[in-house]
This record gives sequence, C-alpha cells and structure tokens, in this order.
Amino acid sequence: MLQETVFGEVASKEVKLFSIDFPGALKAELTNYGGILTSLFVPDREGKLEDVVLGYDNLDQYRKSSFYFGALIGRFANRIADGKFQLDGKSFKLATNNGPNHLHGGEVGFDRAVWEVLEVVEDKECVEIKLRYLSKDGEEGYPGNLTTVVTYVFKPSGFSVKYQAQTDKKTILNLTQHSYFNLSGILDQQILDHEVQINSSQFLPIDKYGIPTRGPVPVKNTPFDFTRFKKVRQDISQDHPQMILGNGYDHSFVLDHPDQKKERQIASVYHPGSGRFMEVLSTEPAVQFYTGNFLEGKSGKNSKQYHARTGLCLETQHFPN
Repeated sequence: MLQETVFGEVASKEVKLFSIDFPGALKAELTNYGGILTSLFVPDREGKLEDVVLGYDNLDQYRKSSFYFGALIGRFANRIADGKFQLDGKSFKLATNNGPNHLHGGEVGFDRAVWEVLEVVEDKECVEIKLRYLSKDGEEGYPGNLTTVVTYVFKPSGFSVKYQAQTDKKTILNLTQHSYFNLSGILDQQILDHEVQINSSQFLPIDKYGIPTRGPVPVKNTPFDFTRFKKVRQDISQDHPQMILGNGYDHSFVLDHPDQKKERQIASVYHPGSGRFMEVLSTEPAVQFYTGNFLEGKSGKNSKQYHARTGLCLETQHFPN
C-alpha cells in the first residue's frame, strides 16, 4: 500500500516520493520537496480511477514552476501589500515577488524547501506522513526560528493536512495547501462545468494586485454567491469590476460561523460528468477560491498543455495582507 522511492536531489539533499495505494478507492503520491501532492487518483461513478490534481512529471519541472502546484505554502499564504508588515512597533521588509506585493512566502517559500521526513505510519486503512521544516530567523525577512510540522493523513475516502508550528520570537503565520483540482480527470479540460458551493455570505473585494481594499461585503446579488451549488461558468464572465480585476475568481471568502477549535464542512465541488464529489473541511476563517486564471499554455503531466481555468483551488487559510 505504501512505497518509497527517490524523486531526485536538491542541494545535496535526497528528495523522496511516497506512493500510497488503497486498491479501488484512492491512490496518491507525495514528495517531501515542498510537501507537494503530485497526484491524487479517485474513482468516478463507474469506479474508474483518474488523477484529479494538476502537476508535473518530475522534480525539475516543480523546481522551475511558479504555480505552486500541490505545495505547502508558508510562512504566509496569499499576499502582503508592498512586502511590508509591522509587529510590536517594528517594521519588517519581505520579498516582493508578485508585482509590488509579497506572495506565498516569498522567493523561496515553504513550497521550495526540502522537508525532513519525521515519521511514516502505515496500516490497512490509513497512511500518515509527517514532515518538518525549520525556517530560520530572518529567512525571507520573517522574524523568529519557526519549526513547522505538517502531517498528511491518507485514507480510502480522502486526505487531510494537519499543521503545527512553534517559534522562538513573535512572528506572523498563515499556512495552506495549494492543490489545483480538476474532478473530470482530464487535466487539460477547463473546470467551468464544475459545480461549487461555499459556506460564505461575504467576500473581500480586491485591487488589481489582489490586495483587499476594504472589509467584507455581501455575496448576495453578485457573481460571488456560492451559497448554493452553481457551475463555475455561470458568472465567471460577468462584466463585474471584481471579476475583471481578478481575471475570474481569485478572492478570499469569509467563512460563516467560524469556529477555529472545530473542523467543519466549508465547501463542496461536484463534477456532473464523472460523478466525482469533493467536500472541503477546515478550522480556518477563510478560503481563497482561485480558478487557475493564468495557466494558459503551461505544460503539465504527460506533456499535456494546461490552459486558463483547467484547475480550481480552495485554499483554507487566514485573510490576506
């Protein structure tokens, strides 16, 4: 059910690939480079297993990529305006790797780290892989030595990601997992026919750089109303200022009734063609819904060409900036 192979090498560190197989139910591959989920095979309504996450065939492609396919994101997921923040009256300057802003941890975020494999536990119904990374004081401009432990738990019904972190200085932290899903199993096909539901009655409007411009506004009577299932294509081409600024959906949705001590269902995705259905559970206050708006012409697995909107992300996290 679990196999471990060598995926490559980065800076004299061996990179591993873990292959998990629950026959007829779920297959997955995970590497300790960036904690990347490289594949996820799940059955359709006929029981046919197909890969439903975007990615690449080899380590070199992941190292050259700027799309964060399947990766762990830190220290701070999403954007920080001008790459600057203040903490206890002190100013900190971060890399600006997304126009004028800091994005997903900077030039060398957690997605480009070789994580230590801390523990691997396997039984008939579960595989746990625990990864650890030490982000040293000053790395990418952040204060404090931060030790992050992430545990992937795979079961026949799906997978979960558990985060823990400890620091020796006050710092900021916002962790997430950045898989792009395409439940059709045809990874160069657009996700416009996917039906999405998000438990959110408010979202954050953004400027042209993806930075929130104000506090939450209601989703009602806007293209951002996913309180009931609707196809992605229904409103994505609307002549709405926010849809134009994001080139589609790339917004933080404020989750209703957040209880960060209790995991709850926060979103669902259904693909009518295959019958695949995905539920997202989280303890976080927000989810970034992104429809892969800038993937046009990018080569992916099996030399397939990805296009704009061939994958969707539901990144559970705190709020940007």
